[in-house]
Amino acid sequence: MTVRKNQASLTAAEKRSFVDALLELKRTGQYDTFVTTHNAFIMSDTDSGDRVGHRSPSFLPWHRRFLIQFEQALQAIDPALALPYWDWTADRTASASLWAPGFLGGTGRSRDGQVTEGPFAVSGGRWPVTVTVDGRGFLRRALGSGVAQLPTRAEVDSVLAMPTYDTAPWNSASSDGFRNHLEGWRGVNLHNRVHVWVGGQMATGASPNDPVFWLHHAFIDRLWAQWQARHPRSAYLPAGATRNVVSLNDVMRPWNDVTPAEMLDHTKFYTFDTLA
Repeated sequence: MTVRKNQASLTAAEKRSFVDALLELKRTGQYDTFVTTHNAFIMSDTDSGDRVGHRSPSFLPWHRRFLIQFEQALQAIDPALALPYWDWTADRTASASLWAPGFLGGTGRSRDGQVTEGPFAVSGGRWPVTVTVDGRGFLRRALGSGVAQLPTRAEVDSVLAMPTYDTAPWNSASSDGFRNHLEGWRGVNLHNRVHVWVGGQMATGASPNDPVFWLHHAFIDRLWAQWQARHPRSAYLPAGATRNVVSLNDVMRPWNDVTPAEMLDHTKFYTFDTLA
């Protein structure tokens, strides 16, 4: 069984294996297909039209399926791998361990955001950014520039306490519900704020260009699992057919063979080192 661990607890060898598999996916071109898919959905998901990956109840099951697919691609290279998660309530500065030169590398330089150290720096020749939104072919970051602070544990707990999964109008305007507050369109702003804090490509639809995307979303997925454990009687909503959104038993694009209902139990696919 795949066990997803906190990145802060990974050994040096585990970090190297994860980085090596990312670089191999990039070399073969598989990595960029994930970037293209995510960018296409974030651009097409709107509050007033069809929405699948974002601004909608299926934000969480869609990304759960997306991460499983990516994790399986990594495991085809190294069967021992699992996606690590980044607990940004604990590792919340630019000097945290995940930004070390031997792992993800640090922030970008001031004039253009270019990441200049670590395995994903363009100077190494192994991480060209080809799915771009601005024509620049290198990884960019601006840690802490777009927003000063990452979400706190108290803010996370306030969202985990919300008992209802989602509410009408099932988009970024939903004033109540766990999903929209976790996604960050309302309330204390969790998921979206982290994207902005990292900056660079993470603040765009092509956010998977930055490998930290996977660690961030693995933590978002863990928060969903924590919420499910705390509210076992709170179901995915909407349960019945609802215009422009993916209800419980609707299939999700682009796979068209998986429903939110099939994504509710993560333990069929992986577990976490802890849900505490």
